[in-house]
Amino acid sequence: MILFLTRTYFPEGTNGTLEWEGKVICNTIELPWKHNEKCVSCIPEGNYFIRKRYSQKFKWHLEVVDVKNRSLILFHPANNAIKELNGCIAPVTKLSGPGQGLMSRTAFEKLKTLVYRALDRKESVELIVK
Repeated sequence: MILFLTRTYFPEGTNGTLEWEGKVICNTIELPWKHNEKCVSCIPEGNYFIRKRYSQKFKWHLEVVDVKNRSLILFHPANNAIKELNGCIAPVTKLSGPGQGLMSRTAFEKLKTLVYRALDRKESVELIVK
């Protein structure tokens, strides 16, 4: 499975569209680009893999692995990048401003179901960020 995240950068945050096989899965919000600085920047453009991860805070969610000089880059619900993200990616149903969106839990569950289905079939899940 190959997911494509196409971004638009703003000083206040980064908005994106996440697609699979030419179909939009959801929109995304992230922190603004600040040269890959930990906790204040979105991750660099590039190719990554996604795996399942569990934590007490987010329960079952998704982790983007092998991000240069970064760790624990997750896909998890959030509606405001500046207030709720530390470098992670939040799926949202609708964008409401730079780095802001609506109905994140709904979008996250849709994405998680799709990705977990592929991972359960032992497929690799690649994320291409551009």
